[in-house]
Amino acid sequence: MPQVTAAAHKPGDFFVDYESKVFEDVKAEPGQKALVTFHTVAFEGSIGLVNLLNAIRLQKKGFETSILLYGPGVTLGVQRGFPTLGDEAFPGHQNFNRNLERFMKDGGRVYACRFALQALYGHGEPSLIPGITPIAPQDVLDCVLLHKRADAVVIDTWTV
Repeated sequence: MPQVTAAAHKPGDFFVDYESKVFEDVKAEPGQKALVTFHTVAFEGSIGLVNLLNAIRLQKKGFETSILLYGPGVTLGVQRGFPTLGDEAFPGHQNFNRNLERFMKDGGRVYACRFALQALYGHGEPSLIPGITPIAPQDVLDCVLLHKRADAVVIDTWTV
């Protein structure tokens, strides 16, 4: 069997050059908007967290940023916890809640479709994280159209 001669990796080692950027660091021009839509189930994959982190990053870059939760995406906006609301049943359990709260605290707007909330997932508006604005199902399309009309950056992903 061949002998391994390379030194073992240890905590603090780097595997990649994380400081070297290929593209310029784009910042928003005055008045630029961004919309990030979520059509994914909480905890069913990474796209919910990735989109949330992208929304926070867009906000930090100066974009007037909104989040649209529709379809299964509304599951990211409900209050959770176990055994009581706010308790973290496992590491990362409150990840969506904390990041959405942080996003809103920093001026971001979050909208959740009432139809998906009630008809699909059995929640009422009181289930939403405080600060999230419930919207009519007809508002989902209009939210996207208004952002497109404003020439906003739109990040739109789906998982099924």
